[in-house]
Amino acid sequence: MRAINVLLAALVSLVIFLGLFEGGLRLIGKGPKESPLQFDAQVGWVKKPDYRGTKRQGDVSASFEHNRFGLRDDDVESADKPEGVFRILALGDSFTYGYAVERTDLFVDILENDLRAAGRPVELINAGTEAWDTAQQAAWLEAHGGTWQPDLVVLLPYENDLYWNSQSEYWTPDGPRQKPSYSGDGERLGGALEDNSGKHWSKRFALTKWLAPKHLEEREPHLFEVAGGKLEKELAPLLNEPPAFQAEVEAATRGALLAIANSCEELGSRLLVAPIPSATGYHQDWLERYEQARGLQSGSWSPQAAVDQFLALAGGLGIPTVDARGALDAAASESPDERLYWSTDWHFNDRGNRVFAGVLADELTGGAYGLPPAGEPLEPLGAAAAGAGGLPKWAYLYLGLLTALSVLYIGTYRDEAAWLAPLKIGALLAVIFATFMGIGQLAAILPPSLGALLPLIFVLGILGFVAFKLGSRLGTITELIRAFILRGHWYLMPLVVVLLTIGSLLVVAASSPLVAPFIYTLF
Repeated sequence: MRAINVLLAALVSLVIFLGLFEGGLRLIGKGPKESPLQFDAQVGWVKKPDYRGTKRQGDVSASFEHNRFGLRDDDVESADKPEGVFRILALGDSFTYGYAVERTDLFVDILENDLRAAGRPVELINAGTEAWDTAQQAAWLEAHGGTWQPDLVVLLPYENDLYWNSQSEYWTPDGPRQKPSYSGDGERLGGALEDNSGKHWSKRFALTKWLAPKHLEEREPHLFEVAGGKLEKELAPLLNEPPAFQAEVEAATRGALLAIANSCEELGSRLLVAPIPSATGYHQDWLERYEQARGLQSGSWSPQAAVDQFLALAGGLGIPTVDARGALDAAASESPDERLYWSTDWHFNDRGNRVFAGVLADELTGGAYGLPPAGEPLEPLGAAAAGAGGLPKWAYLYLGLLTALSVLYIGTYRDEAAWLAPLKIGALLAVIFATFMGIGQLAAILPPSLGALLPLIFVLGILGFVAFKLGSRLGTITELIRAFILRGHWYLMPLVVVLLTIGSLLVVAASSPLVAPFIYTLF
């Protein structure tokens, strides 16, 4: 019986340690993230209805809200088109979804409100979805186009669509996900898709997600041999001398475009294809990342190749196209120090979105797309109507903590001047916020393998510093825990660990002004 109690005490201690470590990793933002996507038998995956989430990565900060139809758009009671309104449907991937910007800075919403400001009664429906390719956009339009009754469909493909259009599965770090594909004559291949989107158990915990299997063996079919080693097949369309399977890629992409054109014809909608150029064509740092991190050889590829292929395929089917590269080139030349794409994310930043929205506005108002004539300015719609004002979410958290802690400080230390409280608390919080935000920025700038480990290195560094400051007390603490384990007092272990942890932190805080602000904030 004593042996069982000793074993239980050891197990309880281990569980408490792992629980504290898990909680700490989640606290610094390294826990599992809720996916904004869910399985769909027709498309593979769609956005979750009524979802709310955020993205924080390097210089990118954005919040997301999906309406009841699972669109990042205004919430409406019905999908019915309002009378007298010209409805435009935007079909695309994460660029169209606005993966890296608020809606106020997203070209879809900017375009909508610019057209309305010119007195045109238009409404843009944003069907963009993260990681979709052209084939999935075709499948979604077939299934839902009639619901939204668009007068115009604007298709916004990106370079990685080309390869994935030819595949019936999309590779993710959590495993493959089934998706639709089309033959060269626009016929959908296969039937209903199976749901294999379940997350591996090891991905559900912060402690294990870095050690979880990456399913590299399932990625192997999406790599091919080149002179310097292996290259991702989605980069093959960029090569000056593409491999043999590129013919299949182009046929599948042509079929997806043809399927979209056929759906538009059935819906009585016009169609415009506007390929989104790559950041590699405008920023040297992104070009170097493609060559250094992704393995492309300098001189063997072109950042413009994917756009050229989409324009040629769509043009061959008689689909109107617009090329945004001229406007982006002009913007880059006019202000070379101002970016069009984020430095830590390959999507448009707010300036890039504004330039791209201008390209679409010029095309739509100058082409034969049936837009209503200009008139008296109309009210803006949705999130963009509120303007780009407002504080970032971290600022609200900072102000909330500042207010709450200042009130507690004033109530506790009545002899001190009340005006000193917000100054002291504000400085303390500023150090803490700057430290953690700085770590996040640095993690985004570093190579992914090192950036992912940086928060863990920081946490281990703090723990190491705590151990150093405890000195000989650490031996006493270890001996005390060992004594409780050997005596088999497993039921007391949670209380013992909590008391020893709090006591240790207070000892360190009292002996070191360096970490005291972080420790006192915990209490």
